[in-house]
Amino acid sequence: MHILVLGATGYLGGHVVERLRALPGARVLLGGRSPAADVTCDLASDRPRELAAALARVAPDAVVNCAGATGGDALTLAEVNARGPAVLCAALREAAPRARLVHLGSAAEYGPGAPGRPVAESGATRPAGPYGATKLAGTVAVTASGLDAVVLRVGNPVGPGAPSTGLPGRVAALLADAGRDPGATLRLGDLSAYRDFVDARDVAEAVALAVTAPGPLPPVLNIGGGDAVPVRELVRKLADVAGFRGRIVEEDAGGSTRSADVSWQCSDTTAARDALGWRPSRSLEASLEALWAASGARSRGSAGGVAAR
Repeated sequence: MHILVLGATGYLGGHVVERLRALPGARVLLGGRSPAADVTCDLASDRPRELAAALARVAPDAVVNCAGATGGDALTLAEVNARGPAVLCAALREAAPRARLVHLGSAAEYGPGAPGRPVAESGATRPAGPYGATKLAGTVAVTASGLDAVVLRVGNPVGPGAPSTGLPGRVAALLADAGRDPGATLRLGDLSAYRDFVDARDVAEAVALAVTAPGPLPPVLNIGGGDAVPVRELVRKLADVAGFRGRIVEEDAGGSTRSADVSWQCSDTTAARDALGWRPSRSLEASLEALWAASGARSRGSAGGVAAR
């Protein structure tokens, strides 16, 4: 089975590649802008016909799209998160119409949640900003493509290798920089939001199940931890894991617009359990311990204030 992974060098992409390589009989191909990639491509700028020619050369049985932008201006987000999936679908229809497409979406597509009510795939999509809106546009492109495709709508990923562009990875970098100094002060943004955190390795497991599942799948499946966790609690747990002895101070000036606009978010993962037999297997504590253990191997430079994403 030939499985092409786009965005393989990213945070989730790296975990996905590692999991897929463990599948019996699988040959995992990497796609991206690097000249060393098996398929050299750039979804933000390639034309569908150019990408179709590249896909035809490797004849994938399945394609996993982990490529995406979480930051940048609205144009960058639109090029990567909205145009990219549309170009990919057009190319697949021409070059590999029978290949299964597994596309990573985001719970940000839902927008604000109602406290105490996990949102199912049939819930309203009301993204609060350009990131969620462009991810939703990508989801629509995939679900309307006519391909054998499924969108895995991922919650807030956490675990080993989490980048400093997201809350858990950035807090880990700050804690590493602070060390065990009892006089240290961690100055963060608003931590009052609730988020649905899911281990990146559990996301990779969902991808593997989606790639190999027989028959058609539902167009969208939520992949989350299934609980709304106070961001303040996540920070406190990670500080405990790190042995941090200083103070944690929240400063409104460091908060993000999305933290204020989306104060509560949680996904109902029942459909993923029914369709894939998937459920999250790692606790938040285990994810944070793995994140902290892995952070020791990375550069521990300073970082700015953070807020819930």
